[in-house]
Amino acid sequence: MIVFRYLIREVLKAQIAVLFVLLAIFISQSFVSVLANASDGDFPTSLVLTLLGLNLPELLVLVLPLSLFLGILMAHGRMYAESEMVVLHNVGVSEWYITRVTLLLAVVNMLITGVLSVYVKPWAEEQQNQVFEQGQSEAGLAAITPGRFQTSSNGRAVLFVEKIGRDNELDKVFVAQLPDPEAEVGLSHIVVAQGGKVIEDETGGQRLQLHNGVQYQATAKEVNFQVIEFGHYQMDIKDQEINERGLELSALPLKELMALEGPESNAEFHWRLAIPLSIPLLTLIAVPMARVNVRQGKFAKMFPAILLYLGYFGLMIAGRKALEDGVIPSYFGMWWIHLSALFFGGLLLGKERTSGIKFTGLFKRKQGVA
Repeated sequence: MIVFRYLIREVLKAQIAVLFVLLAIFISQSFVSVLANASDGDFPTSLVLTLLGLNLPELLVLVLPLSLFLGILMAHGRMYAESEMVVLHNVGVSEWYITRVTLLLAVVNMLITGVLSVYVKPWAEEQQNQVFEQGQSEAGLAAITPGRFQTSSNGRAVLFVEKIGRDNELDKVFVAQLPDPEAEVGLSHIVVAQGGKVIEDETGGQRLQLHNGVQYQATAKEVNFQVIEFGHYQMDIKDQEINERGLELSALPLKELMALEGPESNAEFHWRLAIPLSIPLLTLIAVPMARVNVRQGKFAKMFPAILLYLGYFGLMIAGRKALEDGVIPSYFGMWWIHLSALFFGGLLLGKERTSGIKFTGLFKRKQGVA
């Protein structure tokens, strides 16, 4: 029991350390991307943390298998490099026992990742889509920052608002509007108004409605300009239409996904299962790949092990694409990839076992006779 707890603790400590590092990297990248979209006026900045939180299940599904894989390599590699594994083997702790103990931790990770991949991630993605759509519809006013010059989302106007009052009323508005590139006579407009507000039409476009102001109108090639006083004035500040979302298989609940027919839904179903199922299979590969001697150092086999991980993950991506395109029959799924990984992991584990050595020696003798 002491050896069992020690092996679990060492791998778990290494996995948690790797998990936090990987999450910090991926969350930082996601934060920059989401913040860039918010600064462009695609949605209010108040939704940044909400979108990051809803993106976390997808990141965990991708990071948990890699963190366990690297955690096994780091923990077992250190134990081999510091001769702890040699001591354990000499007192009767076999590598197969170490593998079984590590597989228990892998099964726990598989169950957690399975729940995230099959149930939580689709729900979070659907919520993310809804929040994003709602944010797009509110982005016109929410993106306006008082006391700051800003470019409208259609790129044809520069807007300045002194302050935003009650009921989202704009106070002291300055707008410099560039000419329409499709117009034959390009007119530039500078508008100064006492107040205004943002209104939205049925297509999702947004307009700035101003009142009590002055418009200065001129062309770039003429010195003359016109001054027009107005009581009410409107201009487009967001002319893109919010498109209705199509059917997104990755955001469908499992029950609805299984009710669909076709290669795309079949590929999505197998993809949700593929990552959780890969965790124990990757463990069978990581445990023997962590074998190093004292002179090699604990990171000696880290690079080839990572190449194997990338190869496995690349095969799953290729298998998903093949299922979507109908190249592979639906009943094949991705099982052939998992069976290949199981076979390869079994070969690596059996390489140092008595039965594996006998089998390898028998194969070599047959080659010598031939």
